[in-house]
Amino acid sequence: MTFDLGYMIELFPELLKYLPMTLYLTIVSMFFAIIIGAIFAVVLVNKVPVLSQIVQVLISFFRGTPAIVQLLLIYFGLPQLLPIFTDMSAESASILTFSLNTAAYLAEVFRAALLSVDEGQVEAAISVGLNYRQTLKGIILPQAIRNAIPGTGNTFVGLLKNSSLAFTIGVVELLAQGKLYASNSLKFFEAYLAVALIYWALTILYTLLQNWYEKRANAPYTR
Repeated sequence: MTFDLGYMIELFPELLKYLPMTLYLTIVSMFFAIIIGAIFAVVLVNKVPVLSQIVQVLISFFRGTPAIVQLLLIYFGLPQLLPIFTDMSAESASILTFSLNTAAYLAEVFRAALLSVDEGQVEAAISVGLNYRQTLKGIILPQAIRNAIPGTGNTFVGLLKNSSLAFTIGVVELLAQGKLYASNSLKFFEAYLAVALIYWALTILYTLLQNWYEKRANAPYTR
């Protein structure tokens, strides 16, 4: 069989219909991952007794096991332990899994960003009468956020690609539909290449957006 360029081009409009689900899983999961990751980072930086040990175990687990295993554990296994999750949808299970998995990586990104701020600046702020909250808001966070942008962006790209794993529990997203077209037509290369090109285009667009934001965030610090 020869490569069918026409068929691949015809697939793009059909596949793009399922792009909203991919973006929904990615963006919502990233939103919760940032919140959870930030909490984890604050707990680790401040070395909160007991909580820091629990956070370290959670981070180790979600960084040390495959995302697809975590997805299957949460969707099929969690309802057996906690009946409250019995009616959990595949989309909700995907978001929960991706949020926790991504938060484990973001926690280390945020922790490093917080520690990158010179302690001398914090001491100077406190010496002139600023309290910890004012110091955090006016000095630590602006610099930490700027330092965390590259790592956070790379994590987002990884999450975008990991969202394709949701098809394993029945979520009909970009890859799931591409797999269906490939099976029906037996034109596997064309179908999967179309899916790959869409993911690639999304990554390029996001990278351009991130580069623009980085330049804007770094503008006050450049001469």
